[in-house]
Amino acid sequence: MKNKEYMAELRKLQVELCHLQRWVKDKGLRVIVVLEGRDGAGKGGTIKALTERVSPRVFRVVALPAPSDRQKSQMYMQRYMEHFPAAGEVVIFDRSWYNRAGVEKVMGFCTDEEYEEFFRAVPEFEKMLVRSGIVLVKYWFSISDEEQHRRFQMRIRDPLKQWKLSPMDLPSRTKWYEYSRARDLMLKHTDTRKAPWTIVPSDDKRTARLNTIAHILNTIPFKKVSHKKVKLAPRSTKHEYDDSKSLKGRRFVKARYK
Repeated sequence: MKNKEYMAELRKLQVELCHLQRWVKDKGLRVIVVLEGRDGAGKGGTIKALTERVSPRVFRVVALPAPSDRQKSQMYMQRYMEHFPAAGEVVIFDRSWYNRAGVEKVMGFCTDEEYEEFFRAVPEFEKMLVRSGIVLVKYWFSISDEEQHRRFQMRIRDPLKQWKLSPMDLPSRTKWYEYSRARDLMLKHTDTRKAPWTIVPSDDKRTARLNTIAHILNTIPFKKVSHKKVKLAPRSTKHEYDDSKSLKGRRFVKARYK
């Protein structure tokens, strides 16, 4: 897909997201969108496309760092639940409680007992979320070995992308098949009728973004909410004040570009 076509389609979908936003707020919906996948699979770009034209007061992005010592002593789900949506909110998890099924298992950050307990608890936990009225949508971004290698090389070479390389990225390349097996076990245990997984082929970033947004729009039924037309009132001339003179002598940013 050429960039011009991509941008045209993205704009159409983002207009629909604005309608969805108004519907979520008007009806007091609570929505959780989970994005999971290998490093470099395109989750960040999709989140940017999802959120760049909507209000951060409605669409919140949660990307938690490694747990603190205190959080490690809590119930595993506890630190995620702190960020769950209130009425009129969509919370997007850039990685989620499924860290335990992926990086924690593969890199040895959890015990076998904790891993097994996770699979016993998650289906019931997510059923509880859905029963409480939360709309839960889960995506797995699927990238090929070759494409992940290409994207990692780009991150290494490009100073604008080097910040994307986390301490886990490069070690994860050596454990490709371990991650594959962990993914398959995760899908086996947690792809349920109440909280199904949807796979997003993401070797092509543009189509992955468009298809994900289109799927979200189809998954959450909504209608356009009518609103009053906005009319800009004329500026008052009462008590006129000369802004340009009042700022004279203040410090201004240096005009590097003209």
